Order: sequence, then C-alpha cells, then structure tokens
Amino acid sequence: MRAGAAGVADGLVALKVRYRLTPWWAKVIVVFVLSRVVTTAIMLNFAARQQDNSWTPASPGYADFASIWDGHWYYIISAVGYPSELPLTADGHVAESAWAFMPAFPAVVRVLMLVTGLDFPVLAVFVSVACALGAALVLYRLMHLVMPGSAALFAVVLFCVAPLSPILQVSYAESMHLLLLAAALYLLLERRYLMLLPVIAVMSLTRPSGLAFALMLALHVGYRFVRRNREEFPVRERVTSVLAAFFSGFMGLAWLLIAWAITGSLTAYTDTELAWRSAYIGYQDLVPFTPWFKAAEFWAGQWGIPLPLLVAILVLVVLGFFAALFTPWAKRLGVDLRLWIASYALYLLAVFFPQSSTFRLLVPLFPALGAFALPRSPWYRIGLVALCIAGQVAWVNMAWWVDGYDWTPP
Repeated sequence: MRAGAAGVADGLVALKVRYRLTPWWAKVIVVFVLSRVVTTAIMLNFAARQQDNSWTPASPGYADFASIWDGHWYYIISAVGYPSELPLTADGHVAESAWAFMPAFPAVVRVLMLVTGLDFPVLAVFVSVACALGAALVLYRLMHLVMPGSAALFAVVLFCVAPLSPILQVSYAESMHLLLLAAALYLLLERRYLMLLPVIAVMSLTRPSGLAFALMLALHVGYRFVRRNREEFPVRERVTSVLAAFFSGFMGLAWLLIAWAITGSLTAYTDTELAWRSAYIGYQDLVPFTPWFKAAEFWAGQWGIPLPLLVAILVLVVLGFFAALFTPWAKRLGVDLRLWIASYALYLLAVFFPQSSTFRLLVPLFPALGAFALPRSPWYRIGLVALCIAGQVAWVNMAWWVDGYDWTPP
C-alpha cells in the first residue's frame, strides 16, 4: 500500500513538473481547443433542433448554422460589396443595408474564397476561429503584464468559456476585432505607440472602436503627463502617443467618410445604423447619451415597469459599473486596461440602443475578466467555469437559435 501511495505521489509530482515546463502558448492552445469542443457541442445540439428559418433549412450543418443573422450581411458584402445608393423604405427612410457592417472581416473571407474556391460559411467560420485562437494567445501575454501567469491563464479560460464565447466561432467580425484589440492594448502597455497605428487602422474597419480607443488614448496621455515627475514620459513618447490618439479618432470616423464618399450622404452610416432600432422606437436622430433613456422608455412599456424605476435601475447599474473599476481586484488590471473599459463603456452609453445585441457589444470589455481570474480557490474557479458554460447554453437559446418569430437577435 505504501509503495502504491508513493507511486501516486511521484506521478503527481511528475505531472506538476511537466505542467510547469509546458510553454505558455501550449497551455493556451489546450484551453482553447477544449473550450471549442464544449461550445461546438452546444451549437450542434441547437443546430440539430433548428427549424426551417429565413437563412437555413431545418437541422442545418454547423457552418450554415453559424452563418445566420449578421453572417448573411457579411456574405452579401463578400459577394457583391456595398450599394452605391442607400436603399429606402416605402416612407422614404434609410433602410437596413450592408453599410452598417465594416469591411475588414468580409474582405479577408473574400480573399480566401478566391484563393481556395471554398464557400463563405466554411471560410468565415475558419477565419473567426483562427482569430479567436490568436486573441486567446495575445490575451495571455496582455494579462501576464499585470498579473501572475496562473491568473493570466485562468483569464484566458474565462475568455474561452464566457457566456458569449460562441461568438468566437461564427461568421461574425468579433473574433477578428478581439484579436486586434488585444494586440492594440498589449502594444499600449508596452508603450509601442507607432506600432499601434496599423493595428488601429484595421481594427477600426473591423468593428466600431476607433472613437472609444481614441478616448482611452487621450486619457492615457493625460494620465502620463500628470504623472511625468513620478514616471518618465519622454518627449518622443509624448509625440507618438498623441499622434496615435488623433489617428484613432480619425479612423473612428473613417467608415462614415467612406460611406459618404460612395453614397453621397454624409449620414449614410449613422442613418443605416439607426434603421435597426426603428423597429423599437421608430426613426429618430442620433443624439449622444440618449439611446439608453429612450430604450428605458420603450422597455418600461413592454415590461409594465414604471419608467422612473427603470431609469433609477439604469443609473445605479452604470454607477456601480464605474465604481467597480476602483475595487482592489480591478485595480490589479492597472490604469490603462481600466481606462479602456471605462472608455468603451462610455462609447456604448453614448451611441448604442440597448436590446439583445447589447450582450455581444459588451464583449470588447474582455480585459475585465482579469479581475475575475485573481481568486485562486479551486471551487471558485470550477464554479465560475460551470456558470459560464451554462451561460453559453442560455445565450445560444435566447439569441442565436431561431425560435419562430425571434425578437432577440445576437
């Protein structure tokens, strides 16, 4: 018995040594692959029960199931590009069109289609998964700059199993954007401001993020300038960081300018975006920081909740969110990552109309996962992973799976 126990102990020691000697990137790849097995099983389960819908027949294959919703818009862009004239509704308003979707992701898929001859659904999912793996690898390097390796790896685990992680393997631009965003944040923390420029350029043409990143860079420059007597802020870094902030601001407006140049309408992009919320509140102008209150008015009527109560809840949630950035766990992320979280949250509050797609729009807040990765209790970590996987099932059921008349798009 003693010899057997000693053998088990020696085996455990050998496993621990082997784990410690395993390269960080191999650990991340293992985490990513295992998480994709779980998420793919969830998606296939829903695909097998999927009824006939606007995009697929009943029980579609994985690639087709993963290319519904906005994936169809990306397919249209990869096939025929963008319309030179804005489509209009019967009453003369700008209608939904491809102009609401940025070109980097469908352009990459289009190139691969020309090179390989494969269809859009397969290649779009391939690009999404490949970018998601890249994002997981870069996220580890990013988190490792502000926390120990074990916590950084668990942050990657949470990234890979998060309730919205199915979005990492569908025909959406989110994976590509997260890869570029993680790379941009890594370069920022490393103070490589000039190397940020090409990353910002592509990132801003993948998902709307340039203005939020510009705000974060402006706050970053201000913070470093105020602390210049305690933390060196060389003239070269002052110049290049300000350049990066202005460039990001320009790129944040670039798609609007491109849409204007091609369609002849200065508001082509914003009008197209507003068309999506018309089903909720009709056609209205874009006034910053009002969409959430307009949404509160709409949902109060839908849910039968007094409007003042819903507005009070909204205000408390927003205040609680920003207050959480000053907790000890969030502070471990460092100033720059918290500035990104705050800047992107302000951007969402300024321009987005909250509905079921808002959960997806929260995904770029992923650096906040580092705060949840710090506790080392095994039971805490196991429980959190289990809760995240249950969240995947809930999100696919609510937002991705098409259940008759579906008013909860992803």
